[in-house]
Amino acid sequence: MAFNVRHPVWLPAAPKPGIRVFAGLYTVETFARASIATVLPIQAYDLLASEQRVSFAYTFTAFCALAFSLAIPFLIRNLTRRWVYSLGALALLGAAFCFTGFTEPGLVAGMVLRVTGAACLNVTLSLYILDHIRKQDYVLNDSVRLGFGTLGWVVAPYLGVLLYTRYGPGAAYLWSGSWAALLFAVFWYLRLTDGKAFTRPQVAPANPLRYVRRFWSQPRLRLAWLIAWGRSSCWSTFFVYAPLLMVTGGMGKDAGGLLVSLGNAMLVTVLLWGRHAGRFGVRKLSAASFGATGVCLLAAGYFGAEAPMISGALLLASMLLIIPTDAVGTVPFYRAVHPHERAEMTAVYRSYMDLGELLPQLVYGVLLGFWGIGAVFVALGALLIACALASWLYLPRRL
Repeated sequence: MAFNVRHPVWLPAAPKPGIRVFAGLYTVETFARASIATVLPIQAYDLLASEQRVSFAYTFTAFCALAFSLAIPFLIRNLTRRWVYSLGALALLGAAFCFTGFTEPGLVAGMVLRVTGAACLNVTLSLYILDHIRKQDYVLNDSVRLGFGTLGWVVAPYLGVLLYTRYGPGAAYLWSGSWAALLFAVFWYLRLTDGKAFTRPQVAPANPLRYVRRFWSQPRLRLAWLIAWGRSSCWSTFFVYAPLLMVTGGMGKDAGGLLVSLGNAMLVTVLLWGRHAGRFGVRKLSAASFGATGVCLLAAGYFGAEAPMISGALLLASMLLIIPTDAVGTVPFYRAVHPHERAEMTAVYRSYMDLGELLPQLVYGVLLGFWGIGAVFVALGALLIACALASWLYLPRRL
């Protein structure tokens, strides 16, 4: 068949898929995405000249990503995972090219390519992990993967802003695009194959709305999605509004990039939580992490742009406190999903990332029409406290 790739016999043997292989692949992806994570909201603010318009721009791209995510199972079943993953890497490369033009149409096109590319990469990588990692190693796998990715999330955001402010948009996006090209090359060197649970169907895939209903009919999957959505909302808000807080508070663009890099540096603690999560349990860790983070965010919102140093310190504390949910947050989904529904359910589950940008941005866009940027963090703090209550009340004690 057209997409059944045969690799030349002279290629060196690829590493066996495992925890370190997936961690390495994720690290390269991290550099491609994180290099412009803080540049993008700053460029959007430079072009759109309004915090509210920036929020609505992110809302539009999140809508696009959500719609595209539901089509990913169809793409996987017709193109196979390796081609969908490849499309994701190429989309990141195309996004970097669009951003370089420094125009409003290029900004929107690049944002859409970036989020759809991330959707392809996230869904397919999750499916590879479900195929090749044992159930008892899920927590260790996620903690090692995020721990490896910490290097990218620490170095790349600040370096991206530095290139943007010192040498212009072209330098920042050339750096990001180079990592996207490397991701494409590394993935094809690894030559990952679809697992035994994957079979190409003889009939057309089901209507996407049908497996959305199937997902939401399962309480364990709904709860897993809520936990992931709360965590994603926290990080997406931090990436966009922490730099804006520094700019509107008079601290400058470099301070925004530095704040995000320092917040990402907290991810190194995920290795500690991954190794010791079993002592506390997913339920206790999730509830405590969400609750403590919510309290810190409420305080950060209270001080707002009037006291950016205090607000920035509280945001850093919030990022440290949310890390336990990164270590254990995907475990409820991994344990709940049925093998024969992995592609469809993973695509729906992955919508937490899109809605983690979409729904909060809609709320923030309205709030910013009446109050300052501190209102963003107050709203997020209230959301995470609600997630803490849901985790404590509904997650199984044995999980």
